[in-house]
Amino acid sequence: MKLSILTPTYNRAKTLIRLYESLKKNKNYELEIEWLIMDDGSKDNTKEVVAQFQKDNLFPILYEYQENQGKMKALNALAPKASGDFIIECDSDDFFTNNAFRLISEHCILDDEIYAYAFLKYDQNECNIGKLFLQDGQVTTMFDLYFKQGETGEKALVFNSKIRKQFVYELEGQEKFVTESRMYHKMDKLYKIKGFNIPIMICEYQEDGYTKNIKEVFYQNPFGYYEYFKELLTMPLDGVIFMKRLYIIKHYILFSVLSKNMHPIQNANGIINKFLIVLLWFPGKIKTKIMFKKIKGV
Repeated sequence: MKLSILTPTYNRAKTLIRLYESLKKNKNYELEIEWLIMDDGSKDNTKEVVAQFQKDNLFPILYEYQENQGKMKALNALAPKASGDFIIECDSDDFFTNNAFRLISEHCILDDEIYAYAFLKYDQNECNIGKLFLQDGQVTTMFDLYFKQGETGEKALVFNSKIRKQFVYELEGQEKFVTESRMYHKMDKLYKIKGFNIPIMICEYQEDGYTKNIKEVFYQNPFGYYEYFKELLTMPLDGVIFMKRLYIIKHYILFSVLSKNMHPIQNANGIINKFLIVLLWFPGKIKTKIMFKKIKGV
């Protein structure tokens, strides 16, 4: 079995060292690995740091550079180059648990119906980011997991490489970011995920990262998010938790306002969804204006 680790990075030389050390600790397990790194226009010494990794010659490391185009374009460029049976996307400020690759080799098998094996992600205090799966080995979809079962946190996904390469992160216009879920939900229509309540990845949110600057991310990339929530409103929402339905509607309104789409109700399927959009439109529009009033142009 071979695993391809895909890492987009921007000015993360210091945290890349930590990720590299976690790969070294895992390399003794019976799992062949390769590490594909896309430097997204870093201004620090990322190139030199990676060159030192390559000199160690412990496993294949591919380093490529692109002018700053964002995480999603970096991953879109790396995925076709992966030669592993499985692909895992690991941000440069994340790293693997000491037994991650053993767990992957024990739990992941090539299955034409499973597009990804989902494991837990912990924060640096060893707390699970999100909820547990209903049971180990649960077969579900990312949509059902988050919108019907109430998941809120992140998962570490080990993709079937053959299936993963059939999909890309869809970006709108010149935008640089979109939620990963937009791709996951398209995969959900054809395949399933299988979840395990064991952690394989540790996550640390950086002060200049996407998560801690989500308002700016929303403002800079409204069209991709708008398309994502519009797509959700075309899906059957039977069984979706009511609070999650509200989450969809509220964010659909938010990105309708940010992207200046004038007739959002026309894109929604179902009387309930249309009613909720009408009910929440003006309060949502006002809230969006207040939330983004410090960002020029809203």
